[in-house]
Amino acid sequence: MSTLICGSIAFDSIMVFHDRFRNHILPEQIHILNVSFLVPEMRREFGGCAGNIAYNLKLLGGDPLIMATVGDDAGPYLERLDGLGLSRAHVTHVPGTYTAQAFITTDLDDNQITAFHPGAMTQSHLNKVSDARDVRLGIVAPDGRDGMLEHCRQFAEAGIPFIFDPGQGLPMFSGEELVACLQLADYCTVNDYEARLMCERTGRTPASLSGELKALIVTRGGEGSEIHTGGQRIDIPCVRPAAVEDPTGCGDAYRAGLLYGIEAGLDWALTGRLASLMGALKIASRGGQNHTPRRDEIAERFREAFGTTLW
Repeated sequence: MSTLICGSIAFDSIMVFHDRFRNHILPEQIHILNVSFLVPEMRREFGGCAGNIAYNLKLLGGDPLIMATVGDDAGPYLERLDGLGLSRAHVTHVPGTYTAQAFITTDLDDNQITAFHPGAMTQSHLNKVSDARDVRLGIVAPDGRDGMLEHCRQFAEAGIPFIFDPGQGLPMFSGEELVACLQLADYCTVNDYEARLMCERTGRTPASLSGELKALIVTRGGEGSEIHTGGQRIDIPCVRPAAVEDPTGCGDAYRAGLLYGIEAGLDWALTGRLASLMGALKIASRGGQNHTPRRDEIAERFREAFGTTLW
């Protein structure tokens, strides 16, 4: 049985400006801003929430099935999926579009200027959950707005439990739409900022929102995470990473841990700890899909971090 991952596939073009933006942006001239940054260092990474989550779930030994939309330039990404053994049966090509992509320029103070082109992602509603077979669990991760709303409804109609993961797409939804998605979902995961925004949009408290779900998971970066379930809060510690290289994709790695734990029937304490470990393994490398721990190495790191076995 597969885990259906509805979300984006994207390219991330990351450029490094060997100076500081503040040396070239004059506050008194911001109304006529016209600047150019020389970026001699550049790399292109495979990304997108669906791609990243599937990559990490595959590392854990899961069976991820990606549902996403891509453009005319998706060739290298599709070849990568083939090489990783990830099915692209539900990766839909939208002719005349580009694959979603982010252009990120970082300065020496780690400030970032990002431009994001959604491209084919805006057509994610073309994909239907009912087209996938033998699906036991799912997730609706950041994607085109209409696609996210439709996939929530379709998972619920199919009786497939799923995680609602609004992420950076959360501002696209009204309070009423967020509540509707939570009522359809079995689980929801957000970071602490997104949790506050969701409460502001809906006019409800975290305790009230968690009552709509089997579990509400809130990540807090280096402070760990919280799982609200059954009227209780389970605190999950942060795992100390081997190095801190790049936070890009850490949330997606965390979500892969959640999906694996739910599908495997692990209790919430183990599930949260596995998710925390996956985020720590990812942050030690650049890009969302360049860490390569084997399954036995993940189990060993889990034992070292928590003093207990995982499988």
